[in-house]
Amino acid sequence: MNATTLTSRERVNRAMEHRDHDRVPRFDQIWPETLARWQSEGLSGDLAAMFGWDIDWLAWLTPTPFPGRSEAIAETDETRDERNAWGASVRVWKNRSGTPEHLGWTCESPEVWRDQFKPHLTLENYPLDLAGINTKLSAARGSGKWACWCGTSTYEALKAMLGDEAMLMAMADEPEWIRDISSTYTDLLLRIYDRLWESGARPDGLWLFEDVAYSNGPLCSPAMYRELIWPDHQRIAAWVHEHNMKMIFHTDGDINSYIPHFIEAGFDCLQPLEAKAKMDIRTLCPQYGDKLAFFGNIDMMVAIGNNREEVEHEVVSKLQAGMSTRGYLFHSDHSVPPQVSWETYQWIMELVERHGYYR
Repeated sequence: MNATTLTSRERVNRAMEHRDHDRVPRFDQIWPETLARWQSEGLSGDLAAMFGWDIDWLAWLTPTPFPGRSEAIAETDETRDERNAWGASVRVWKNRSGTPEHLGWTCESPEVWRDQFKPHLTLENYPLDLAGINTKLSAARGSGKWACWCGTSTYEALKAMLGDEAMLMAMADEPEWIRDISSTYTDLLLRIYDRLWESGARPDGLWLFEDVAYSNGPLCSPAMYRELIWPDHQRIAAWVHEHNMKMIFHTDGDINSYIPHFIEAGFDCLQPLEAKAKMDIRTLCPQYGDKLAFFGNIDMMVAIGNNREEVEHEVVSKLQAGMSTRGYLFHSDHSVPPQVSWETYQWIMELVERHGYYR
């Protein structure tokens, strides 16, 4: 084990600022089914401690118009149909992970939004466990971890309340409706952040989850994103920086055409950089490595082959690319699926340990 000279908090902040630091910061997300497989293959103990992960999540901040709603509509042995906190109907798996199947939405017009949804998006309607969040922050400070709030933002709220198809059509046909939802939701997020900050819950960063793209490109054009969504993303980034924090922006998909807008909005770091969606830090770092930190991009389609030579090329070549900018953080290119063996993941982390230190 190489000696470390910095705390996790110092290490992550320095990576986001492209300053000298001792090693690549580490973090990852593991499917429950993956963890069960690894335990059957010999894993015991805590992964975060075992592999030196540097980040702690303090809270998941996603206000909804109908908090706590989960009304059963129908169910089978494997699935449950329910009306959820967004006013939508979804089908969820009972006993395994997976994206819910969307069945229908009730926020069908600007009038329904104004009368039935918007009045509920208030700070008073959103429960905050201030004591619990501050307790987690205290523990993170004691261990030296980089601590962050997590949650979703305006784009995810639009999809959840309207559905993808209606949202995209409204972007073209009823842009003022989209602006109103986006600004209303962002106003509420900023009130929540203010309330947390005033309570003493002052972390190092905000990790915002917004899936604005798919494998072949963004869900809406860069021009439409810039006009309708970008101003509120910029407001969030401005709040983060005014409070001396860093902002990680998560989105799946091919976001190459959005990156200049993300930089201008003030994002500090992009994650997870899906390799199968044409994201590759070996080409991104020479273009943007002085302006953004990159977090992830280790291709899980390579990892599921469980071929040590192929995995080594994937991990080492991307470590070299990311480390050349002093702004890279290790993570899978989304999350680790159960096709990846415990032996393979140990090999990945051995490579990160072997090659992820600055000399």
